Amino acid sequence: MAKANTLAAKSSLTWKHKIGYAMGDLGGCMTFALMGAYVTRYYVNVLKVDTTILSILLLVWNVWDAVNDPLMGALMDKVFSKHHNPKGKFRPWLLRATPLLAVTAIAFWTVPTFFHGTAMLVVLFFCKILYEGCYTMFNIPMGSLLSAMADTDEERASLSSARGFGSMIGNILPTVLFPVLLQKYGDTNSVGYAIGAVICAAMGFGFCFLHYYWTEERNISDAPASEADNIKFTDILGVFRKNRAFVALCIHGICICTMQYVGSTLGTYMYSDVLGNIGLMAMASVVAMPLGLVTLVIMPKLSKKFGLMNVVRTCLLAGAALYAGLFAAHMLTNVNVWVHIIWSSVAMGVASVSIYMQWGMVGEVIDYNEYLTGKRTEGSIYGTFNLTRRIGQTIGNSAAVLALGWIGYDTALADAGVAQSAGTLSGIKFLCVLVPGIFILGSWVAFKFVWNITPAIREQVAAYKAGKENPAQK
Repeated sequence: MAKANTLAAKSSLTWKHKIGYAMGDLGGCMTFALMGAYVTRYYVNVLKVDTTILSILLLVWNVWDAVNDPLMGALMDKVFSKHHNPKGKFRPWLLRATPLLAVTAIAFWTVPTFFHGTAMLVVLFFCKILYEGCYTMFNIPMGSLLSAMADTDEERASLSSARGFGSMIGNILPTVLFPVLLQKYGDTNSVGYAIGAVICAAMGFGFCFLHYYWTEERNISDAPASEADNIKFTDILGVFRKNRAFVALCIHGICICTMQYVGSTLGTYMYSDVLGNIGLMAMASVVAMPLGLVTLVIMPKLSKKFGLMNVVRTCLLAGAALYAGLFAAHMLTNVNVWVHIIWSSVAMGVASVSIYMQWGMVGEVIDYNEYLTGKRTEGSIYGTFNLTRRIGQTIGNSAAVLALGWIGYDTALADAGVAQSAGTLSGIKFLCVLVPGIFILGSWVAFKFVWNITPAIREQVAAYKAGKENPAQK
């Protein structure tokens, strides 16, 4: 099999590269964050979509979201292998997607409001499809770009931390802006949503362009265009068979996203019904943010000294142990709300190291896959990893809602201000405290027993990238 060498244009990343990479998630999240926090109220309170119809639309949209990630990634791999754009494999897609992302975001929050009945539903359906398609067109090359910029653990950790900073800011800004506008215009008035969408889309547009101009593809495959036919949409199936590290990463994606969405879906029940103070739920984010910032700053240095995977494994195991300890405390005594906030924030913060650093591990998996197969398919690998994360999100959200019924949660008691049964309260503690720890442990198991990129394999991959023969491809 012919080998695809890589060319390192420069020896190290610059601050411009790091800041530019951070701009990617910052810009993308400026509109994507709205899809989580405010979109349900927009559907129901502004557009007056029937909840039954909405559930069907959500199902179709979720299926579309799931399949378009790996398809878009494979398309990018295929196009580059055929045409070898001299401007790079991913950055040209960023330039195409940036204006489309802004336009479709504005259209989603404005155009359906001019229609009614069936026409409105049709327009809404296609506006959402177009926005998600354009977001994928931007997100896949943005995420895949890390592997084209970084070569070492330190570089991967630096770019992962930069992306974490960008994501944090990109999620905060819309959630600060939107409540002000909805308070001013009313949360059932389409004007506030429209103005907010235009502002967020315009800011996102600017940040996304900075991401394009301040990044650089330093590792570019020099495989001949004649090998384009060797890049197939079905290549990802071979990755699952040959690349154990990729399988570990996918297991992690499902586990860690299930953990996140179980917690976010049921968090209000923990604070309201168990701790008795839903108002303090917001303080969890306030406590967690400084820890997250410190983590993002120190991770590149820790990764350089101890190795990225060693740090991630240790943090996952510590996070699982902290959640198990907190659950034991809840079962033995009435835990003070502030003790819960601090303890759970530390547990989540430690476990979240794997979330911040997973993008660097994707880059390492891509290098390893090229070593195994001779094909550098960043797009399809990153897109399929995103698919596993969406599976975890769906499992976490759906299972959490179903579990409320299983533990006997009674909404009538909640409406009357009456406490839930002791069994139900224990069930909430189990779901909100122990279940996250269990899924974090699942992620640790994947990286401990399935992940197989050892220091010796890293040396072999490095030698391959330097142009030596690779016996794994013979």
